[in-house]
Amino acid sequence: MIFFPAIDLKDGQCVRLLRGEMDQATVYGDDPAAQARTFAAAGCSWLHVVDLNGAFEGKPVNKNAVDSILSATGMKVELGGGIRDISTISMWLEAGIARVILGTAALKDPALVRAACRQFPGRIAVGIDAKDGFVAVEGWAETSSIAPLDLARQFEDAGVAAIIFTDISRDGAMEGPNIDATVELAGAISIPVIASGGVSSMDDLKNIKVIGEGKLEGVIAGRAVYDGSVDPKDAVALLEAA
Repeated sequence: MIFFPAIDLKDGQCVRLLRGEMDQATVYGDDPAAQARTFAAAGCSWLHVVDLNGAFEGKPVNKNAVDSILSATGMKVELGGGIRDISTISMWLEAGIARVILGTAALKDPALVRAACRQFPGRIAVGIDAKDGFVAVEGWAETSSIAPLDLARQFEDAGVAAIIFTDISRDGAMEGPNIDATVELAGAISIPVIASGGVSSMDDLKNIKVIGEGKLEGVIAGRAVYDGSVDPKDAVALLEAA
């Protein structure tokens, strides 16, 4: 199981939001590249990056910060936020992003997901963010009437590399992840699922390891890493052990 430390970018800084609220941002650093190097030194092979401004504006905003991260390490980077068309997908992949995450576009333009998977096989992930049991988009500012499983099933035959499932109510709240809902989703589809939102301790990761082993591709952690509740080196050792 892969451990994905998260870097959320807002105005060029590393931040974490509380339950997706942009006005509830805690700044953890103004040097994303240095943060990426710290994760690389801890043995992390993947990095989860979100352009928060981009998610709200529908276009890339923190490109300079992302470029600095890509230049800083050899880690594989998956990126989401404001990616709504093929040209933006192509731009990021050519820049060195390993995998692009489509969230709002997956709900509002599923044909784009299918086209991107055909054009860039193995490099397209879908981000499904759940709020009160329904998919939320536009930087979590808008809630749809579609359930996460129904959206995920639309892409069963599309060639999606992974689905990143986030329970917004848990994100940044340090209340523990919604493991049951995540594993239930993973069990209902063939696409690999990555858990996101709510990790608050090494005990949470141990629970995910026990319950999700063989069912989940990985887990993303943000605030717990920055607050010191989860040590990236220990997380890698725990989750990636055979």
